[in-house]
Amino acid sequence: MKGLTIGQIAKQANVTPDTIRLYERYGLLDTPSRSMSGYRQYPEASVIHLRFILRAKAIGFTLKEIGEILALRKTSIHTCDDVRKKAEIKHQQILGKLDELRKLEVALRTLIDTCETHDPNDLCPIITALEQADKTQGSK
Repeated sequence: MKGLTIGQIAKQANVTPDTIRLYERYGLLDTPSRSMSGYRQYPEASVIHLRFILRAKAIGFTLKEIGEILALRKTSIHTCDDVRKKAEIKHQQILGKLDELRKLEVALRTLIDTCETHDPNDLCPIITALEQADKTQGSK
C-alpha cells in the first residue's frame, strides 16, 4: 500500500510540512512509516486527523488540550462527558478573555476620544497616558 507524502497531506489539509512535523513532535499525529527511499508515507486517515486538529485549534484549544482530547478518543473508557468538561473549561477561558478585551476596548476608546478634544499644542494624550502607565508600573 502506497501512502501519501508529507507534501501531499500538507496540501490536502492546507498546512505546511513544518506544521505536520510539529504535530508529530507533540504526539498529535503518529509518526508514519518510511518508504525504501526514506520518505514519510502517511495513510489517508492522516488528512482527517490533521483536519480534526485544525478545527480544534480554530475553536481555541491549545495543542496540549488537543492531545488530551485525542488521548480520550483513543481509550476505550472515554466518555462524551470527559470531552464536554474540557469544552466547558475552554468556554469559560474564552469568556474571561472576552471580558478582558471589552475592558481594553473601553480604555482604548477613551484614549481615542480624549485625543479628539485635546489642544493641538499639547502633547498627545495617548502618549501621555502610556507614559504615566509606565511610571505607575515602574513604582511597584
